[in-house]
Amino acid sequence: MVQKRPHTTVVLAMSADGKISDVMHSPARFGSTADKAHLEKQIAAADAVLFGAGTLRAYGTTLTVSHPNLLQHRQQAGKSAQPIHIVVTQSATLNPNLKFFQQPIKRWLVTTSAGAQKWQHQLKVSLPKHIPPQEYFSKFEQILVFETPTGNIDLDATLRHLTTLNIKRCSVLGGGTLLASMLELDLIDEFWLTICPLILGGASSPTPVEGKGFLAELAPALQLMEVHTVEQEVFVHYRMQHKQRIDYAK
Repeated sequence: MVQKRPHTTVVLAMSADGKISDVMHSPARFGSTADKAHLEKQIAAADAVLFGAGTLRAYGTTLTVSHPNLLQHRQQAGKSAQPIHIVVTQSATLNPNLKFFQQPIKRWLVTTSAGAQKWQHQLKVSLPKHIPPQEYFSKFEQILVFETPTGNIDLDATLRHLTTLNIKRCSVLGGGTLLASMLELDLIDEFWLTICPLILGGASSPTPVEGKGFLAELAPALQLMEVHTVEQEVFVHYRMQHKQRIDYAK
C-alpha cells in the first residue's frame, strides 16, 4: 500500500538519560545556542511545524525563523518567511492569551469535532465584549478535523490532507504523546536528536516518546545516518526503516 503524505522529521533535544523535560515538566531550555540554531535550520527547511498542546503550554510560544540567511533561502525558494505552525490536540484546551497567538505566523489547529466545539466555546467565554468573535476565532487560519471511528484524531488522514495544501515537509517538535501516535502509524521519517550533557532523571519526567510503548521485537527500527559533536552536545541523525513504501508529496 502506497501512502502519499509530507516528509516528516522529528527535532528534539534531550538529556543524556533521554528526558525532554524535568520532573516539573518545565520548558526544556537546556540546549545550547548551537542546538537552537540547528532547530531553527530544521524549521526553516519545513513547510509546516507540528507540535502538541502540551509543548505549546510549556513554552507559550513557538520558535520562528529569524536568521537572515535562512529567511533569504526561504524567499529564494518562493516560500513565506515562516512555515505554518500547526497545533495537534485532542481536547483543544488552549489559552487564547498565550504569546503564541501574537506571533507573526500562520496558525492552524488539528483536533476532533468535539475539540473544535470546545475551542469555540472557550473563545466565547474568554472573549472581551468589544472584540467580534470572528476576529478572535481567526487567530487560527484553519481548523482541520479528521477523526477515527473512535473519535480520536486521524493523523494519517490529516497528513494526507496536508499534501493537498502544498505542504511537502513537516518538522515535528513533540511532545511524547504526538510522537507515540505518529510512530504507531509509521508516520515519522527522520529523527534529529540533540543529546545534552546533563542527567534529569525522574520516573515522571517526560521522554521523547510516551504512549503505551513497543515490545522490543516490534519496535520501530532506525538507521543511523550521521553523528557529530559541537562542544559538549552530540547531534544524532536517524532515518526510519519503514514497513511500507511512502509516496511523499512532490
